Amino acid sequence: MILVKNNRYLLMALAAVLLLPVFLESGSLASEVLIFALAALGCNLLLGYAGLLSFGQGIFFGVGSYALGILLTRTGLPMPLVLLAAIALGAIVAGMVGWLAIRQKGVYFVMLTLALTQMFYFIAYSTPEWTGGDNGLLDIPSLPLSIFGYVLLPNKTAWQYYSFVALLFMVVYWALQRVVDSIFGRTLLAIRDNPARATALGYNIMHFKLTAFMISGGVTALAGALYAMMTGIAPLTSINYHMSEVILLVTVLGGTGSLIASLLGAAFYVIVSDWLSHLWPRWLLLFGLLLMAVSLYMQGGLWGALKLLSGRFGSASRKTGKNAKEPS
Repeated sequence: MILVKNNRYLLMALAAVLLLPVFLESGSLASEVLIFALAALGCNLLLGYAGLLSFGQGIFFGVGSYALGILLTRTGLPMPLVLLAAIALGAIVAGMVGWLAIRQKGVYFVMLTLALTQMFYFIAYSTPEWTGGDNGLLDIPSLPLSIFGYVLLPNKTAWQYYSFVALLFMVVYWALQRVVDSIFGRTLLAIRDNPARATALGYNIMHFKLTAFMISGGVTALAGALYAMMTGIAPLTSINYHMSEVILLVTVLGGTGSLIASLLGAAFYVIVSDWLSHLWPRWLLLFGLLLMAVSLYMQGGLWGALKLLSGRFGSASRKTGKNAKEPS
């Protein structure tokens, strides 16, 4: 029982990964849910735990997409090494972005990350020989997962690729859960809530924020790499400010400060968007109304609303049981 309690969120994530193929007919749609959940996990580490509202997540997502695309189309490196390279490059770029951004606070921090996103967008736009420019980087292959010549996952069908993405998602989720439950994660919460007191206690808050930036950048770059390999293209839109907005939206929708909420927000965003787009060409209007409802009545996100409802039902059931035991 203690083991289940300590790993309940990990088990919930595993249950969601196993149930997605049951409720979704499209393997690509299911993969997209987990890919955006990965991106939201990285964003949640910054926003929910470090208190940093960054509009630079699109940079790391795009860097991961382009890194994988360039390496797969121009080198003969195996796919696992390419993914590791994309993660490493995303962490390095995030380190540079974070080194500049964390020197500012509040709205100036937000503006700086937004400006850096635009700068990376125009760099990608101005180097078509590497990124494909406005057309994007095309013909990215989906290679099998193999070790020493033995194919573990062929990745030939959409559901085979989902299995690959699901495996990586669970590994990353487990690792990030260990991070936020560690002393490092608790220190990030202390820095978020009271940076002055954390500094007075001797913590180097710049070091902790920069480390959180690099972890977030690596995870988000992995999401971008997986997205590029799934679609076969690294588009210019993967590195612009709109991608940063989408990742932030998914994170806030699910709820900040909880990793499992990122998965919930990604599932809601991807599935509802797909459903509404089949109902009406101007589906963004309907989705905007849904976002307004969430903002007005679910300020803790979907996860916060679920916890509130479960708490109310739990208290109601306890009262019912207590009244039933009282003699009439």
